[in-house]
Amino acid sequence: MPLDAAAAKIELCRVIDDRRDEFIELLRAFLRIRSINPPGDMREAAAFVRDILDSFGVPHHTRAARQDMPNIVGRWDAAGPGRHLVLNGHMDVFPATGDRLWAAEIEGDRIVARGAADMKTGTLASILTYGLLHPYRDRLHGALTLTVVSDEQSGGRYGTRFLFDEHADEITGDCCLNGEPTGLDTLRFMEKGTLRFSLAATSIGGHGGYPHRAPNPIQQVAAAIHAIYERYHRRLGDLPPEVDAILTAPATVAAADASLGAGAADNARRITVNAGIVQGGQKATQIPTECSAHLDMRFPLGVDRDTVRAELQDLAASLGCTMQVNEDHSYPASSTDAFGEMATILRTNIRDLTGNDAPPVCSLGGTDARYWRWRGIPAVICGPSNISIGSDNENVTLDEAIAVMKLHAMCAVDYLSRPGA
Repeated sequence: MPLDAAAAKIELCRVIDDRRDEFIELLRAFLRIRSINPPGDMREAAAFVRDILDSFGVPHHTRAARQDMPNIVGRWDAAGPGRHLVLNGHMDVFPATGDRLWAAEIEGDRIVARGAADMKTGTLASILTYGLLHPYRDRLHGALTLTVVSDEQSGGRYGTRFLFDEHADEITGDCCLNGEPTGLDTLRFMEKGTLRFSLAATSIGGHGGYPHRAPNPIQQVAAAIHAIYERYHRRLGDLPPEVDAILTAPATVAAADASLGAGAADNARRITVNAGIVQGGQKATQIPTECSAHLDMRFPLGVDRDTVRAELQDLAASLGCTMQVNEDHSYPASSTDAFGEMATILRTNIRDLTGNDAPPVCSLGGTDARYWRWRGIPAVICGPSNISIGSDNENVTLDEAIAVMKLHAMCAVDYLSRPGA
């Protein structure tokens, strides 16, 4: 008997409501695991994920390039032929100072914890979707794969990138749904590219009163940073006209600015520069022997990063600096059809669940969805609010956490209830 998708979605939402307290406590337990990256030891978090999957009785296995960075991959096949949907989430989180963010306490209407937004709420939604839909597989079409990865926060070398390099046949699929933080009033269909690099300068050093005796590395690095900001920061990208039309649509501008802060919609169309670390010197009266800086540049679709990279190398050299690119953290922009099948499914279910319209918005941070988009595979993102990510007050509201769980289950039902080639 074919699955009545509407009835199945209502039933799954009722199950999630009935198990609300259980799933909230499961999320809090997940958040208490200090899966910080770096250093990146995900073994405790991976064991926690395996225990949940075992409780559902669903298939899964572990793929790892490093013993301390396991990746959990599961797949089950439905009874009928169809498409292959992949759910993707990560276990690793930013560092946090003190114990408050590891207690995962409920404060008012929300859980305050590192990873509450980025992205253990979205990852748990993927895990629960994979388990909760398993009993429906005799009336669904295609296949559902779960990927819960390590190393997203440090570029993916041992996480999703490793899975694509070594096990692409298991995880490629026909579509990817990711629960990174967005807020339930937008869907993310594209993200900027990055170039992360360091600048360095050296000198024999000397007394600060003798600047004629030796160059000052801090001055050289500071001059290079200033020149980079002057040349590139907030320079408008050369976006394809059809993409620019989406990013400048009034609904998208309003949603992006509301979700990401005033000016976010404009920044999505521009190159941005951030000098995050500058180190050098030991004493104000001494010419330092070395200085280094670490920078992050973000590029909208349409910017030739290789051209900019070559320009940066020349600029650094002209000011007496060397430049080293962090290849693991540097990658091209990515996008998917903002009005494709999964984007439409997601937008419809957000409207049904919350009443929000959820226009398409560009992510300002990076996600593993890019690995699918680079291969021409649709990949869309929707998860809890992103406003608090990485902060000392990172949180997710209880209602939002439950809504994300429902939303991912609903979208998976819609996608897998439709026969496909």
